[in-house]
Amino acid sequence: MLARGHTGAATAALRTRHALAGLTAASVVALAAAAAHAQSAAPGAAVVLDAVTVEGAARAGDTARKRLEAIPGGTALVVDEDQAGKANVTIADVLATVPGVVVQSFFGGNDQPRIQIRGSGLQQNPVERGILALQDGLPINRADGSYIVGLANPRQAEVTEVYRGYTSNRLGATVLGGAVNVVSPTGTSAPGVRFGAEGGSFGQFTTTAQAGGRAGTLDGLVQVQRSRRDGFRVYNDSERTAVDANAGARLSDAVTTRFFAGYTDLSFDVAGPLTRRALEADPRQVHAGPRVVGGVAVDPGPNVPRDRPRREARQVRVGNRTTATFGPHLIDAALGYTRTEDTFRFPISSGIRKTEGGDVTAVARYAYSPDAAQPLPLFETTLRYVVGSADRKDFLNRAGTQGPLLGQSELDASTLSLHAGMNLPLGAGFTLSPGLTVARATRENDDTFPAARRPTIAYSPANPSMALPAGSVPAGDTSYSRTYTGFSPSLGLTWRPNADHTLFAAVSRGFEPPTHDDLIATVNGTPNSSPGRPNPANPAQPSTAYRTPDLKAQTATTVEAGWRGRIGPAAVDAVTYYSWVENELLSLRDLTGAPLGAVNAGQTRHVGVELGVSAHLTDALSGRLAYTFQDFRFHNDPLRGNNRLAGAPQHVISASARYDVTRALFVQADVNWRPGKTPVDNMNTLYADPFATLDLRANYDVDERVSVYGEVRNVFDAKYASSTLIVDQASANQAVYLPGDGRALYAGIKAKF
Repeated sequence: MLARGHTGAATAALRTRHALAGLTAASVVALAAAAAHAQSAAPGAAVVLDAVTVEGAARAGDTARKRLEAIPGGTALVVDEDQAGKANVTIADVLATVPGVVVQSFFGGNDQPRIQIRGSGLQQNPVERGILALQDGLPINRADGSYIVGLANPRQAEVTEVYRGYTSNRLGATVLGGAVNVVSPTGTSAPGVRFGAEGGSFGQFTTTAQAGGRAGTLDGLVQVQRSRRDGFRVYNDSERTAVDANAGARLSDAVTTRFFAGYTDLSFDVAGPLTRRALEADPRQVHAGPRVVGGVAVDPGPNVPRDRPRREARQVRVGNRTTATFGPHLIDAALGYTRTEDTFRFPISSGIRKTEGGDVTAVARYAYSPDAAQPLPLFETTLRYVVGSADRKDFLNRAGTQGPLLGQSELDASTLSLHAGMNLPLGAGFTLSPGLTVARATRENDDTFPAARRPTIAYSPANPSMALPAGSVPAGDTSYSRTYTGFSPSLGLTWRPNADHTLFAAVSRGFEPPTHDDLIATVNGTPNSSPGRPNPANPAQPSTAYRTPDLKAQTATTVEAGWRGRIGPAAVDAVTYYSWVENELLSLRDLTGAPLGAVNAGQTRHVGVELGVSAHLTDALSGRLAYTFQDFRFHNDPLRGNNRLAGAPQHVISASARYDVTRALFVQADVNWRPGKTPVDNMNTLYADPFATLDLRANYDVDERVSVYGEVRNVFDAKYASSTLIVDQASANQAVYLPGDGRALYAGIKAKF
């Protein structure tokens, strides 16, 4: 997209401390220069902005954009100003404007939207794989690649960088989708004190505060945000508290450093899906599980009032990035640590999952740039090593309360990736960019469950509030040790015939190992019974409660081509790609929504077009269009043939028009349109209907310090499914549709001093 130009905790802790000590020592030896880069992940980015002025900040954004647009592949930069006049800004709002990034909201507010780039992680419910999520260049992801998307906070971002497909290999990523880096402001780029408050429909209320400044060679900034929401639906509360700080110093003319610290506390109710009939009748309601009619269960789906699914996650982040520049040489080093506590109360068929652990990330980067006029370095190499451990405990969900212990594991993971690449000027505007990424990942699980049998519980399908006799099944052993190695070469060619046009083509190989959530899953539950109990009425039926598939890493060979340029007042960014995917990771569910575990698909094909257009039609009128086409299919699958992969809308259109009424007041209209049907299941028997929503917003600058704004979302109060569950084979009366929010009104105020 082209942006507009408007202004078992103790054990886990011990293992993590040992890993941290080892990594620290390794970093000191390997990075004797003791240096790394700043918040931006763009190749060759600098640490400290040049001036404490608005113009200086604008130049920093332009520099990042220049570097991103020079990469032969799909990239984008979203600036904070693009969200002016918008209330309750979430990661879904920011990424919805980027072509090639598909966002499907689940429950509104501070939740976990499904975000997928080129299909990676598409079929997870919730999505916890497929993207490298970064804040200030350091990962939100755990060492196994999993992440909680709601922990990313674009409300506190200055810019957001997006790398699609193989372009994220430059960052040491080991995912097929790409990377998203949320970049915080600094005391240099955002000096002074700022406050904000906004509220509106569905009990939404958010407050923000920020203070930053610079003194000589030092600068620092602190941000605080508190947000809460009752939600559109009956069971839909969400809360978020976030504190982020960074401090930088110029140690010499050649060396700069920046320290980061952050804390996020996120919690939200999981309102769950509805049947089509219920969605059309009242999208605010929640599903109460299967009904028994004439002795037959109908309307399969979770019993939300009884099981009360909910997620509560907390993450602490600390890190440092230091950069040393010696003439054409740039040396980066980064060291970060995250501590994550995650409690997910699923419906009864999955139970309650509690995970607590720490992860350490070390990044080293070297770039050689003998020609300062070139946006990309002549040579660059990045080493990323992430290691972490966690204690995981699974409990039975007993009518929304924690039941007996079902499983207990010690999870360890490491991911090492090394990328090296060149950007060779060939003359006549051509640049050749060969690269190679080598990655090795380990995933280990030590089953520490202390009993020989695992407990089970169930409720009567005819009376879901009535508990049936408890049971148990043999425990078995869920331990595993997996190692994955991948080689991902790439070759890109860029041609820039003049300053207004850039054309590129690339061929690349991608590699993504499975996460622990792929490798171990609770199975054999139903909407009225726990894992290991496929027949609620029979507590003694032998069955396994866990599945630990021996999965392969998913890989892809991708060819892509694109053009970035200007035609009159319009700036265009267009990319098309075709991917041959092997062993795509699919997370399957049965027709009740109960998990079946992850599998490798044989072969799939991903085809896409990513188009972004922005234009200044007059001094007052501007517009933007982001269009994504994606056609993801099985390839000669023995069961599914050449069906479309469930959950991927073929056409996604986001468009906006902005009119500056005066220098102080602008109004804007935003359209979100899904013009085609989206398959709910891989058998392509059930679909989500097309929909379109219209949002209106306005922003008024009272003076240089104070702004007020208002927004109306879903102006016509459309009833629609913003997303769906993804199952392997659906039934017509299944609860799979996740309602989008109805009409909502918001207003807010911002002040800076």
